[in-house]
Amino acid sequence: MSQEYSIELTTIALEMLSEIKDQRHLQLLKKRIEQLQINPEQQGKALTDKLKGYRSIRAVGQRYRIIYQIEQNFIVVYILGVGLRKQGSRKDIYNRLENFLED
Repeated sequence: MSQEYSIELTTIALEMLSEIKDQRHLQLLKKRIEQLQINPEQQGKALTDKLKGYRSIRAVGQRYRIIYQIEQNFIVVYILGVGLRKQGSRKDIYNRLENFLED
């Protein structure tokens, strides 16, 4: 039987979600985040380089990424960030989070 994880959003993840104006996209993202309560380690893919230790899943027709970290000891999934994948752009979700982690 699968153990259910609690979900916690970081301050930056909450800020990123507040930037999304399309309510339909926002609801789909929240639904996808909720799905991480069950077997989060079997979802998404492991990230590398500066985001090593985090995982990424796609949402809303592959356009958005949800970056998260699993804390097994506390049965928690920490949502680090949510945003659009815009490869090569400074607003790309991966670039924003790498910059955030460097600060």
